[in-house]
Amino acid sequence: MWSWVAHRVTGVAIFFFLLVHVLDTSLVRVSPEAYNEVIATYKNPVMGLGEAGLVAAIVFHAFNGIRIILVDFWSKGTKYQRVMLWIVLGLFVVTMAGFLPRHLMHVFGGE
Repeated sequence: MWSWVAHRVTGVAIFFFLLVHVLDTSLVRVSPEAYNEVIATYKNPVMGLGEAGLVAAIVFHAFNGIRIILVDFWSKGTKYQRVMLWIVLGLFVVTMAGFLPRHLMHVFGGE
């Protein structure tokens, strides 16, 4: 059940990010100065942590989406759905462990 909830929450979060991303990117056509000001406001540690959260949402949503496809279309999918959930969580941890140290060094100035 929690996997179902997390999949919906991450999907909605990704949707809202994409909406904001399209809107702020479209500013470049209206006013390059306004675009530069908006982008400058994103360069702070809070937004850096938000970017890490966005990557976490995308990674979980992607791996869990593959699991959902396998459960729906593989004849043994329902039998192995719990094992596949643990695989998704393991892949999520490995992927984030590879991403977070470098990203957080960049965010907090330890390049």
